[in-house]
Amino acid sequence: MVSTSRLSESLTDTMTTLRITSTELAGAVGASDRTLARWMADETYPQHESRRKLSELEDLAHRLSESFSSPDAIADWLHAESGYFGGLRPIDALRCGRIDAVDAALESILSGIFV
Repeated sequence: MVSTSRLSESLTDTMTTLRITSTELAGAVGASDRTLARWMADETYPQHESRRKLSELEDLAHRLSESFSSPDAIADWLHAESGYFGGLRPIDALRCGRIDAVDAALESILSGIFV
């Protein structure tokens, strides 16, 4: 996130890349829907832990966009059942704020460790 004036744009870009809703984004960073709405309106700026999680989520979105051919392919991977998550989907981990677990699953795929 570069500045508060670009926060809403950054959030929109992340939701578009990941094909997630504002509610899913809020869950991923541990914020309420109301708080996310204020961020989207550039009324407030995330603090401490939320800012860190948003940065992690942006980094994940960037890595996914570099690793998959399209937003549709990213969405397909996020919504497919995964052995890495014991049959759950990466989006389920993301909704619970486990950005690190989704990033680790992606890293496993990219390194060829997990098929």
